[in-house]
Amino acid sequence: MNAKELIKTANSLVADAKGILAMDESFPTCNKRFAKLGIPQTEEARRTYRELIATTHGLGESISGAILFDETIRQRTNDGTPMIKVLINAGIIPGIKVDTGAKDMAGHPGEKISEGLDGLRERLIEYYQMGARFAKWRAVIAIGDSIPSQACSEANAQTLARYAALCQEAGLVPIVEPEVLMDGGHTMERCFEVTEEVLHTVFNQLYTQGVMLEGMILKPNMVLPGLTCPKQESADDIADATVKCFRRAVPAAVPGITFLSGGQSAELASARLNAMNVRFKSEIPWELSFSFGRAIQQPALEIWHGEEANVLKAQQALYHRAKCNFAARRGEYTDAMESPILS
Repeated sequence: MNAKELIKTANSLVADAKGILAMDESFPTCNKRFAKLGIPQTEEARRTYRELIATTHGLGESISGAILFDETIRQRTNDGTPMIKVLINAGIIPGIKVDTGAKDMAGHPGEKISEGLDGLRERLIEYYQMGARFAKWRAVIAIGDSIPSQACSEANAQTLARYAALCQEAGLVPIVEPEVLMDGGHTMERCFEVTEEVLHTVFNQLYTQGVMLEGMILKPNMVLPGLTCPKQESADDIADATVKCFRRAVPAAVPGITFLSGGQSAELASARLNAMNVRFKSEIPWELSFSFGRAIQQPALEIWHGEEANVLKAQQALYHRAKCNFAARRGEYTDAMESPILS
């Protein structure tokens, strides 16, 4: 493990008010989004879409790193340039998703365990040699009647910690993603309770596995009410609850917290991140940043629609959303930024 390299990369990922773009959708997830818009669910369509993202002019002004899927890190643009090289040339650090998905957890109906540890050491070595400098592993925690169980929280926490230790051994900064899902009618207070418990469990396992906290990034959910909860709190209330929760559970040694969007609209994700940085930026030990997927990509995907003629407008929308979140990191995002930018 090269501690200096890991710390340098981790800090670079959350420096200069930039954030991380998640473009690591699996085949089923990407194909599902394409199908809704009538886009062919083919490898070439996925490659073309990822090229649209990677070649967006000026993207590196707001984006520090990009999480890729295994398919994407091996692909090339139309002119033959490796996709990973396009990102590096834009000043964007390449990363890679390494879990193989959340599967049903035996004996625990309604709960999931993320898999992919088998052969991970060898895969991480290959990804490092290809140019990746960080990785991501996502664990999902559902809120419902009698869940999450302690068994589910502990199993996922241990898996995240084992993954993180393997990453650091290979020279890759681990992004540790324990996602408490928004699905359901639970209150913000219930999400706070579960998120705090999950984070304590995760950091206990990271400590047990010897993970260097200065050389990792946390990618959590914000503390939010469930999507179908009748009471939907304001951005300021969500900011207060989220930072209070993280102050209780996240060690100061962690350089940055890069929130997932988790099904929030693009505008809400930006507004809530902005509220945290407006209210707490001078009082907290970590950078509060973003690692959004849909909340950056979705407007561009809907404009592109699989048509070459729409590429430039789609890239403008992508650039705009990245800039909105760059502003949110600085506490400078406003509703006025959402005025239409495309004719």
